[in-house]
Order: sequence, then structure tokens, then C-alpha cells
Amino acid sequence: MIIDTHCHLDDMRYNDDLDDVIHRARQNGVEKFIIPGADPQSLERAVQIAEQHDSVYFAVGVHPYDAGHYNRSYLEKFVEHPKCVAIGECGLDYFRLPESEEEITAEKKRQKEVFIDQILLAKEQKKPLIVHIRDASADSLELLQKYAGEEGGVLHCYNADESLLKLADRNFYYGIGGVLTFKNARKLINVYPKIPQEKLLIETDAPYLTPHPHRGERNEPAYCTFVAEKMSELSGMPCEKMETLTTENAVRLFGI
Repeated sequence: MIIDTHCHLDDMRYNDDLDDVIHRARQNGVEKFIIPGADPQSLERAVQIAEQHDSVYFAVGVHPYDAGHYNRSYLEKFVEHPKCVAIGECGLDYFRLPESEEEITAEKKRQKEVFIDQILLAKEQKKPLIVHIRDASADSLELLQKYAGEEGGVLHCYNADESLLKLADRNFYYGIGGVLTFKNARKLINVYPKIPQEKLLIETDAPYLTPHPHRGERNEPAYCTFVAEKMSELSGMPCEKMETLTTENAVRLFGI
């Protein structure tokens, strides 16, 4: 069994065939799914999907690009829902910043404030975090070390920055997805053996980051198998054992 710990099933690209997507995933051994919260505007759709499918869970959170939509009170309406298993995806993303220094400073400040508040919300609710980090490892590490609770969380689409491996001791896990199968994934492939095996999780980030050999197509949870196969190859363990390992890790972190 595989658990896709990060798939945006609430994305409009699944509106016409969501049931088929879930069915294909199950045919490939993917039995459970977690929809991360990214934008409050799509949160109700995620909740609806989770209520309609026993195998689907969700998280509440705001992606750093949508920090301007952050509303803690709105997230708190859903955080105690029985299918809510985490806070996120939240974090820092400095990949697309404004041009002027003044605007850059303001944008980073806003992202940090929203991230810190979601870290504190997770701590209050005793739920793990789903963390998004892009071009912001140093600031993210500092904030997580300072504010995160013992519930820890997952570094979604782990960016291969070795400094972030320090968080394994703070109960943080490392989400591995289709990027591992890319031909230009040398940095992640080199760092991968250094990740504690008991901290590995499988994810797709569907509909994004489709693994080889389906790059260029819409990603979907059924493609977890390609990630598992590559992880198995790099870890030197049978694929079935890798699937079992990552499933046990996901159950331990998210309680599903």
C-alpha cells in the first residue's frame, strides 16, 4: 500500500474525472490521499472531496504565494474536522519576488508572518505541518527551529538542501516526489541517501511535477509507483518494502 501524502485533488483539472483518478490510483496500490490546503478559496472543495471519499484526507493552510488571502479564523472553522490531518501547505517561497528592495522586504515579511502563525496554529492544534520551501531554506529552518512543536511535519517536495536535514531530529519528514525521477535531479539523488529512512514519505504534488516517463502530462496519484520504484533503486531495498516503509512513516506522522 502507498499513501500519497501530497496531491491537489481539489484542482480544477480533476473536476471531470476525479473518481477515475482515484480508481486508477487504487489499481496501482495507492490507498490513501492527503489534499494540502493551499488557498482558502479552494478549501471547501477539498473538504467536500474528503467527506465523499473514505480514503481522502485534507489539511488546512495557505501557500506563501497566497499569503494575502490568509485568514486564521477561516482555517479554524475546518481544523477540527475529523478528516483534517495537518496544517499546510505553508512556508516560504522567494522564487518570485518583486523587483524593488522595499517590495522584496515587505513580501518576505508578509510571508514570514503568515508562516509563523500557521506554525503556531499547528502547535496549538497538535497537528503536523506540511511545509513548502523554495529558495528560502535558511529563513525556513530558523523559523521551524524556533517555533515548531513536537508534532513536526513534512518538508513537501524536499529541495535537497542538506541544512534542512537537521529537522529530522525535530520530527520532520521529507516528501519525495516525481522530481527524483528527473534527469536533472542530481542534487536530490546525491542527498537522498542521507535522509533517515524512517523519515521518508512518498508524494506526487499532482497535478504538478509529473514523474518520468510521463513528464509533460497531468500528474496523478497513480504515478506514486514511479516514485516508489526510484526510491527503491536508490535505497537498495525491494519496492514492496519501500512502499511499506513509507506507508508506516505516513501513518505515524498523520495518524491515518
